[in-house]
Amino acid sequence: MEKEPKKNSNNKWLVFVNIPIQMGIIIFIFSYAGLKLDEKYSNGGSLWTIIFSLFSVFLALYNVLRQVKNLNK
Repeated sequence: MEKEPKKNSNNKWLVFVNIPIQMGIIIFIFSYAGLKLDEKYSNGGSLWTIIFSLFSVFLALYNVLRQVKNLNK
């Protein structure tokens, strides 16, 4: 009989490989939205970009923690 490869360990590696990609996409989208809001509604500052960038970092970290927590189950 042939041994089947461990699918669980392969899935864990896929999750770890996708985490930086997901973080980058989340941070890019929110930062871009902040830039667009600054172009439209700002009076010379970059308040929206800063707010959206910080929010996106926290959202990306929350997403990472949630995925790692689900991986341990």
